[in-house]
Amino acid sequence: KTEKDTSLTCSSGLETCRAQNLVIDFRRSNFKPKEGERMATARLRDDFIEENTLGGQCQLKKTSFNVKWKSHLQSWHAELHRFAKLSAADSDCDLVVKRPTVFMKMDAMVNMYHHFCDFVNLYATQHINGSFSRDVQIVDWDATDTPSTDLFGQTWKAFSKHPVKRLHEFAGKRVCFKDVQFALLPRMIYGLFYNMPITPQCKGSGLMRSFSQFVLSRLQIKRTEDKTDIEKRRIRVAFLSRGTRYRNILNEAQLVGALKTAGEFSVTRVRYDRDLPFVEQIRLSHNADIFVGMHGAGLTHMLFLPDWGAVFEAYNTEDPDCYKDLAHIRGLSYYTWENMKKLKQEHEGHHKIDSAKAKFTNYNLDVNEFMRIMYKIGKDVRERRAKIRAESK
Repeated sequence: KTEKDTSLTCSSGLETCRAQNLVIDFRRSNFKPKEGERMATARLRDDFIEENTLGGQCQLKKTSFNVKWKSHLQSWHAELHRFAKLSAADSDCDLVVKRPTVFMKMDAMVNMYHHFCDFVNLYATQHINGSFSRDVQIVDWDATDTPSTDLFGQTWKAFSKHPVKRLHEFAGKRVCFKDVQFALLPRMIYGLFYNMPITPQCKGSGLMRSFSQFVLSRLQIKRTEDKTDIEKRRIRVAFLSRGTRYRNILNEAQLVGALKTAGEFSVTRVRYDRDLPFVEQIRLSHNADIFVGMHGAGLTHMLFLPDWGAVFEAYNTEDPDCYKDLAHIRGLSYYTWENMKKLKQEHEGHHKIDSAKAKFTNYNLDVNEFMRIMYKIGKDVRERRAKIRAESK
């Protein structure tokens, strides 16, 4: 009714909400994990928000919600179902936050595939808000004060000019937030891009393409042209070399050598680890036409390939849909190994679950078969590149 009153508007399943004049009382909050508690559970525990610690000057119509999925990374039910009528007057708060605030519940920040579900859904949230301002405060809804590792933290610069905060930084205070968005969540049913069912005919999401362009623009990453590659019509290949225990290509050097000898490929062998800044990783991926790698989160770099790009998941390790679907959403061509007789496992796989064993071993790929597929991909990329460039004139 007045500017001092609270408003809370949510999607029916509490996947995202927008609030004004929201109060959260952290004076009784316990940010210490319970003894023996798994860290993943502690960070997103159900009982963090107690009675009469979150609310505002309004009466919540809980009957308007239809929350079918209440899991931590699928809705904000655990945080908002105890919404209470509380004073939102500035004088009753220890801290008043006027900068627009975005609360996010994060997926695994050490895994690119899962963490980019966070970033994609934050980008979709910006569309819902109708604002792409970088003058916002992103807050990681982590109910612990335990240090966390974000291997892809440079990406936040695309969304905010302020460092990401965590809830424990508000410990001991009753806080009034003037403008709040509870962001879309990374594992929503039918969400982006985890848990998203794909029909065979679906290819090329405008949202995913614009997300790629948005991040590249905000991080000031550009594609550079090499005069020699242009003159020789060479296709650029980024060959991802894994530094892990499993899913390595044992004859990787032989495959890279064959690509270089062929003459029509310009090959960069990349290893994306903590020693290489993430922005530089994206730059290398964006400057490739074909991204080659074994099944693994590093294939998420495909998001930053040019529109004519292709992904060669050298072997999908019996998980056929994950990166194929991501390639289709992004609008890229996707290829994987075809002749299983020309692929050799180092051993049967060190895992107690049979369906997962293929991910816990290493592989030797037949060179001739590998090159046969690469020539096919190269032809596809050339045709798609020519078409896209002709259409853009």
